[in-house]
Amino acid sequence: MKLGEMETKFAELIWKMEPIPSGSLVKICESEFNWKKSTTYTMLKRLCNKNLFQNNNGTVTSVITQEEYYAVQSREFVNTSFGGSLPKLFVAFTSKNKLSKAEIDELQRMIDEYKEDTL
Repeated sequence: MKLGEMETKFAELIWKMEPIPSGSLVKICESEFNWKKSTTYTMLKRLCNKNLFQNNNGTVTSVITQEEYYAVQSREFVNTSFGGSLPKLFVAFTSKNKLSKAEIDELQRMIDEYKEDTL
C-alpha cells in the first residue's frame, strides 16, 4: 500500500494525535494544510478505505500503527528492490556509507536477539 506525499503527512498527523475527534482534525488540517472541511473528510475516507484508519462516531483512530505501516513499506521496498534479500540491501547501503562502531554494535545486538528468538 503506497501513500502519496499529502496522504503520508495526513496519516502521520493522525498517528501523532490519535484518538482525535474528526471536527478537531478538520480544524488542524485547515491550519496545517490550508484544507477545506470537505478535503479533510475526502482524505480521511480514502485512508479509511485503505484500512489505515477508522472513524467511529466522530473519533478517528488507527487500524494499524505507524510502526506497522512503515514495516510493511520496508518489506515491500526490500522485496521489489533487492529480491527480498536483506543482505543485498545491506551491501548496497554500506558500499557508500560507512557504519560507525555504535551502528555495528546495534546491528549485532539486533541479530543476536533475532537468533535467540528463532532458536
